[in-house]
Amino acid sequence: MAQITAALVKELRDKSGAGMMDCKKALAENDGDIEASMDWLRQKGIAKAEKKSGRVAAEGLVAVASNGATAVAVEVNSETDFVARNEGFQALVNSVAGVALENAGDFDATNAATFPGASHSVEAEITEAVGTIGENMTFRRSVGLTVPNGVVSTYIHNAVAPNQGKLAVLVALESDADAGVLEALGKQLAMHVAATNPQSMTIEEMDPAAVEREKTVLIEQARESGKPDNIIEKMIIGRMNKFYQEVVFVEQTFVIDGETKIKKVIENAAKDAGTDIKLTGYTRMEVGEGIEKVEDDFAAEVAAMNS
Repeated sequence: MAQITAALVKELRDKSGAGMMDCKKALAENDGDIEASMDWLRQKGIAKAEKKSGRVAAEGLVAVASNGATAVAVEVNSETDFVARNEGFQALVNSVAGVALENAGDFDATNAATFPGASHSVEAEITEAVGTIGENMTFRRSVGLTVPNGVVSTYIHNAVAPNQGKLAVLVALESDADAGVLEALGKQLAMHVAATNPQSMTIEEMDPAAVEREKTVLIEQARESGKPDNIIEKMIIGRMNKFYQEVVFVEQTFVIDGETKIKKVIENAAKDAGTDIKLTGYTRMEVGEGIEKVEDDFAAEVAAMNS
């Protein structure tokens, strides 16, 4: 039987990212063979992943990647923020963003694509990472924006690593203007989106159900004033316009100067550039949004360890 030296354990630990005792056990089970031990750890990691898959993963990171005319944002979740600060996890997220860029942000294509430096898919890599890092993790979503001519700007709010953080924004600008001008404008618009979280890009793109709900509430409020219907109708028009100015991207007031509407900001930039600039899309992605966070056994275990 091969001697399991400290150097051998360290080699396997560096290669697998698994804990020291797991590496020692793997080597003992496989007569010191590094590759067989790697396979053994992967098998155990998959078993761990299946056990942990029911646990809520609402922390993690969003990341962006861009080649100029195309940019993507991805979200990879973990159970705790502690893991999100792990360099190995950050490298994993960065790689997923790179694969997503190659697939123009298509989630299914990205999940099925080969993970960089491996012979298996992104999905399989996430599963292996669960066993290595010891928490449930999920590749939750991926979004991409592309312009035929122009720039898709990216922005990470409060970045924890290059191109990674808790909130990501993409803004697509179609134009023949100088790329540097478009990038600067796009970055400012992306910062605005991060701050205001608009519901839609234009009034026409608003969810009809959301518009109808707002209108119903405003009508009921106006009727309580006792005013006649013709006055109420005019009141509703004004109040709906105010509503649009609060939730529609191009109707909002630019947070950077506090006075100019976004559509006017773009018009002014186009005039200065001497050519048209068209806002064609945006994406705002925040870690864990829409995930119901619950107290689970793992959280209780961590709390007990720290008490």
